[in-house]
Amino acid sequence: MLFGALALLCAGVLVVAGIGWWGYEHYTGRVQRIPNAFPVNVPPSAQPAPSKSGSETFLLVGLDARSDLPTTGSGAKAAEWKPGAQRSDTMMLVHIPADHKNAYVVSLPRDSWVSIPGHGKAKLNAAFSWGGPPLLIDTVQRMTKVKIDHLMVIDWSGFKKLTDAVGGVDITVDQTVSRRNGPGGVWTKGTHHMDGSDALDYVRERYGLPRGDLDRTHRQQNFLRAVLAKMLSSGTFTNPLKLKRTLDQVTSVVSVDDRLSDSALRNLVWDMRGVRSKDMAFMNAPVAGFDTIDKQSVVLLDQNAASGLWEAMRNDTMAHYVATTDGIDELGRRVA
Repeated sequence: MLFGALALLCAGVLVVAGIGWWGYEHYTGRVQRIPNAFPVNVPPSAQPAPSKSGSETFLLVGLDARSDLPTTGSGAKAAEWKPGAQRSDTMMLVHIPADHKNAYVVSLPRDSWVSIPGHGKAKLNAAFSWGGPPLLIDTVQRMTKVKIDHLMVIDWSGFKKLTDAVGGVDITVDQTVSRRNGPGGVWTKGTHHMDGSDALDYVRERYGLPRGDLDRTHRQQNFLRAVLAKMLSSGTFTNPLKLKRTLDQVTSVVSVDDRLSDSALRNLVWDMRGVRSKDMAFMNAPVAGFDTIDKQSVVLLDQNAASGLWEAMRNDTMAHYVATTDGIDELGRRVA
């Protein structure tokens, strides 16, 4: 999920809210760092070109950590990665253009059937399980030819804590569908107020949805948009105690790569201080269809259709791509 960006956007408003530079520096400095997150010994032919000057692309990962202990953030009590212990249940590429006025979020379905270096073909979420952040980053870079500048990670424990820290969120469900997680039953059409446990059930569901993994990624984006809208509202930033609790929680559950220095984080925070949820575009990577391979249900990415998307990320022309491309699987056109 885009929870690392929540930390950036919230911290960026600290200056406006009157907390001052101390708070600004304090909170960006508390974000936990992930050492050795990037791949090494990658052949030059598999190395993507650097990002266009001033633009950056983040890989944001939500972990299905098979541990009762938190694995991300400053409150982590277990390793972020052990072979076979965690899979990247949610993966999003977030492109931040050079002018820092927008953000473009592209979800990569976890069941995407891709080539994983050293392992052959498999589901995309297996890359993290087998090789942690370096193998996942290497896999995504080879698939898209987009340079990953930074990594942000949160596990499901952090997801629930963050949702509860903002007092829950209101999510609109556009059609009645089954609810197979949690207490079961159905999600009725309409607006639901969700706490951390409800929201986790909502974003993890895929078997009861018409398009499975694709509707699931839009649920995750729908939730993210709701959290952003609430955290960036005046009600959060005019209440110092509420703001402090929220920021304490954000910084305790999010981890970032150790290449993202405190100064770079603060600069990004400041540059994006005007961005709100309405300035963010959410979409899925283009998909050609579905299949069953080796008794696994998989998503087949449409490499031809995706070529323009990845080119727009590389060239920092996402605004033009979104405005001129038909058939984008964009949030708002379909949310289950």
